[in-house]
Amino acid sequence: MSARGGIDLGGTKIQTVVVDEDNRVLGQARRATPLKGGPQDVAEAMAAALRDAAAEAGVEPRELTGVGVGSPGAIDASAGSVGQARNLPDWEGVFPLAAALTDALEGVPVRLGNDVSVATDAEVALGAGRDARSLLGVFWGTGVGGGVVLEGRTWDGEGAAGEIGHMVVKQGGARCPCGRRGCLEAYAGRGAMEARARRRHQEGEKTDLFHLMRKHDRPRLTSGIWARALAHGDKLAIELVDEAVEALGTGVASAVNLLDVQVVIIGGGLGLRLGEEYRARIADAMMPHLFNDDRPPDVRLAALGDLGGAIGAALLVA
Repeated sequence: MSARGGIDLGGTKIQTVVVDEDNRVLGQARRATPLKGGPQDVAEAMAAALRDAAAEAGVEPRELTGVGVGSPGAIDASAGSVGQARNLPDWEGVFPLAAALTDALEGVPVRLGNDVSVATDAEVALGAGRDARSLLGVFWGTGVGGGVVLEGRTWDGEGAAGEIGHMVVKQGGARCPCGRRGCLEAYAGRGAMEARARRRHQEGEKTDLFHLMRKHDRPRLTSGIWARALAHGDKLAIELVDEAVEALGTGVASAVNLLDVQVVIIGGGLGLRLGEEYRARIADAMMPHLFNDDRPPDVRLAALGDLGGAIGAALLVA
């Protein structure tokens, strides 16, 4: 049996899988992304999570033919390095992630890709985009990432294509985690949404968000906490998520106006947790901004769920 590993590195969680030659999942594991410590600590947590998935699959890490990694930030696949991963703890400068993981996993070769690009590739190969010649993947989570497929091929540009989270949706708008103003991610990224919720709560605004976070023993406002707050009718959560949906509609429609894709796939932690209702709301929020509003793209939920990013990472070493 030829088994491969896949690691999806996110701002709040590390999801890993071991798959066979037909991309069937043999084992999976999840760990929280470290809150502090820097790239080496993150790499060690990634290796530990991959070892857990390999154990469930009944293989040793050294027996894997390779491990693919989907990571946020600026990816240099040839050098095996990651830089500018601002949604990860203390990730300053460029870090040789592939080499660190190879050392931790007993010499297994490691290949890196952008987290959203590999998740998009997985949806094209195995999920909601199998029938599409062109599509835009929009992954709504800690940040907002995008992946572009044109005429059946992933478009990487010069290495940073698909950064839909950093399209400007409001001139001179809210400060984004990237340091710029008015980015889509400043309104829709879960990290930015949490920062705004904390600031308003500290100023005296009532919300159950942080009570729910403590009750469920979460260090951050995860997708599940936002979903629970919405279900409870929390006014601040509703307001911030409504703003996120409007920003997503503006940003995604602008990207569609440029690329004229057939399909938009909504994934990511928040996108999947909030599900069909919010997929439809994002599609509706796009309509006022679409140039060809009589021929909108088909907006779909990602079909591979939480494992899509890790499965897509494993495709890097198929």
